Amino acid sequence: MVKDTSTPAASTIIFAYAVVYVVWGSTFFFIEKALHAFPPFVLGSIRFIIAGTLLMGYCYLKGYKIYIKKAVKDAAFVGFLLLFIDMAAIIWSEQYISSAIVSILSAATAIWFIILDKPKWKENFSSITTILGLALGFMGVIMLFAEQIFGPASATTESENKLTAMIVLTLGTIGWTVGSLWSKYSKERSKASIKDNAEQSPAKEEDLNVMVKTAWQMVVAGTAFTTVALVNGEYSSFDPSSVSIEYWGAMVYLALMGSILAFSCYIFLLQVRPATEVSTYAYVNPIVALILVHFFTEHEVTKMQIIGLAVVLFSVLLMNWNLYQDSSLLRNYKRRRKIKKLRHMAPKSSIPRIVEVAEFGKRKPKKEADNKDKPTDTVNPEQNI
Repeated sequence: MVKDTSTPAASTIIFAYAVVYVVWGSTFFFIEKALHAFPPFVLGSIRFIIAGTLLMGYCYLKGYKIYIKKAVKDAAFVGFLLLFIDMAAIIWSEQYISSAIVSILSAATAIWFIILDKPKWKENFSSITTILGLALGFMGVIMLFAEQIFGPASATTESENKLTAMIVLTLGTIGWTVGSLWSKYSKERSKASIKDNAEQSPAKEEDLNVMVKTAWQMVVAGTAFTTVALVNGEYSSFDPSSVSIEYWGAMVYLALMGSILAFSCYIFLLQVRPATEVSTYAYVNPIVALILVHFFTEHEVTKMQIIGLAVVLFSVLLMNWNLYQDSSLLRNYKRRRKIKKLRHMAPKSSIPRIVEVAEFGKRKPKKEADNKDKPTDTVNPEQNI
């Protein structure tokens, strides 16, 4: 994406990045904290009902169209996979394993994008960096599994609980990937259908604003969490009056800061900054989670966990390497280096001509530039909302 003509202030962009980096990274810690007082499905129920209701109310006040049958149906399916299946796995798993481990395994979702994105198999598996990244990613995940299960302080029952939690979390990330890929290709099929029928029905197909779709996803997730919490008896045994203000604060933080503010900042950044640059939150979030666990919980951050984090993040970098190579950010950096080198080598009289040649073709039509920086397939744009 390219910057809009009305470029926002640098301080606004920095603030948005800080929110996406720190707040989304901190949600893993606050989920673990809230679990001290809330049962897992009650936690998800209250969080997404609050967030979905507030976001839907905001969209209504802004005058956005709230209901289109097909769009709501699609949003409901995606919300079920992304915000219920994946988030339920994350919340449930944090009862038994550290939020730092959960954040690292969530970052490894890129592995499943490579494996399950069948239309891109030829492209992905013909790239050495992608294959190497895939192998390293599996290595990092195996290291984390082994460290949790065979750690010296782990009792048999505790090891079994950790193994179950990590398997559940892995299945949740697969659910996230399936939902993301379904959303991606359904949009592509919809666009192709509109293009094919353009002559017969020139009117543009109506769609919902992205904020409205997200609100519907949250409402669906909140409804699913509530249904499970009612069926399994969590709500019947839950006493809201016994929850201290500290844990209600964690719940409010997750709903307002994690689900609404951070997501809004993410959408804003995608509109004003290259998508490949915005996707760097995937590298920062696990580091933030690890720091919070080290300083504010009783969990020990081991050397193996740090090594596993480094291996997983490096594997994600390799799996996205081809995308980053083609990003406008890297192209502009290479262009500046080339101009600087030519200026150093050439006589002063030839510098204006060198600059003119280097700048030729630099500006591209907006539509073409937008296509160059479309979002990567291997990051999780809503992983923590």
